[in-house]
Amino acid sequence: MSKIAPCLWFDGQAEEAANFYVSLFPDSTILTVSHYGDGAPFPAGTAMMVEFRLAGQRFQALNGGSQFKFSEAVSMSIDCENAAEVDRYWNALSSDGGEEGPCGWLKDRFGISWQVVPHGLGNLVSDPDPARAARALQAMFGMMKLDLAAMGAAADGVPA
Repeated sequence: MSKIAPCLWFDGQAEEAANFYVSLFPDSTILTVSHYGDGAPFPAGTAMMVEFRLAGQRFQALNGGSQFKFSEAVSMSIDCENAAEVDRYWNALSSDGGEEGPCGWLKDRFGISWQVVPHGLGNLVSDPDPARAARALQAMFGMMKLDLAAMGAAADGVPA
């Protein structure tokens, strides 16, 4: 098990969020759930800490209260094998109150920022030919959900 686990601060939705994320990613499971007792900031029986694994990475979700909110300063990045996987994660994470953002970014309904990245994006935007890389980046700047094939076509100078 990994030594370092990101701890995500929620205002009452820790268990719901962990269950949602575990349902999306292979090799994912809820590991443990501890609950608040009497006299706590949440009603007795509410999940306090949920430890879970997403795609092999351990996480913690804490119901800590309303003091802190998520921001784009920290995001989760998903390396997607193909366009179907990009579509699946994009659609699931942006649904039910999530918000699509530019250049492959979105916020899920819990406020966590995600980057849904097609595998091969790094190679395309760091192409040894600076003009080709610039065309790919320019195409990306006009996208919400990333389309690697369209970026590749733009890099090759093929009109959209």
